[in-house]
Amino acid sequence: MSDTFSARLRAASWEDHQAAESQRYVSALVAGELPRRRYADLVAQHYFIYQVLEEAAEAMRDDPLAGGFVDDRLTRLPALEADLAFLLGSDWAAQITPGVATRRYVTRMQEVCFTFAPAFVAHHYTRYLGDLSGGLFIGRSVAQTYGLTDDGGVAFYHFAGVDSPRDYKDAYRARLDALPLDPTAEAALVGEVAVAYRHNSAVLAELGRDLEQMEPAA
Repeated sequence: MSDTFSARLRAASWEDHQAAESQRYVSALVAGELPRRRYADLVAQHYFIYQVLEEAAEAMRDDPLAGGFVDDRLTRLPALEADLAFLLGSDWAAQITPGVATRRYVTRMQEVCFTFAPAFVAHHYTRYLGDLSGGLFIGRSVAQTYGLTDDGGVAFYHFAGVDSPRDYKDAYRARLDALPLDPTAEAALVGEVAVAYRHNSAVLAELGRDLEQMEPAA
């Protein structure tokens, strides 16, 4: 097994990652058990999350440690706005509010991502590498279930300029491995990834709070 930092980070966060992916809301969405409006609820929460994360990316763009991870090809906010306009109409902004779990998530990012590079990298890693991994599967499933396309409803899952998600993720992990982290900074980054996954799981749990008693689709 590789002893690179990215491999250690993946191993340390695997259980938290699995907990997020196994949320009932995600399985119901992928299985086509939810009305389209419930999918729009997820898009809305993503909008508030990425609004803060991408503000932090601008603030950290010139940071010597974090700046190498800021990549305009990853920017999701315009796609989320387009998806919300398609799903909810031109007055989408008046129809959405952050949930309690989302507010806690963005508060955490506001506290740590604008001034502490390891924390920014941790949240950046958790979101964008997830988007380029399981997120792409979710996007394909949602598109098929609800009859959506990159031009309407699932633009969030389309990364223009990223020709090969696999190659991009390999390069991303190489950047992680090259970070000049001392043991304290490394521990802080690993710990903040766990925090980010827990916040993500809480958002999904809140979205799925009324689904626990649902029977799986036949």
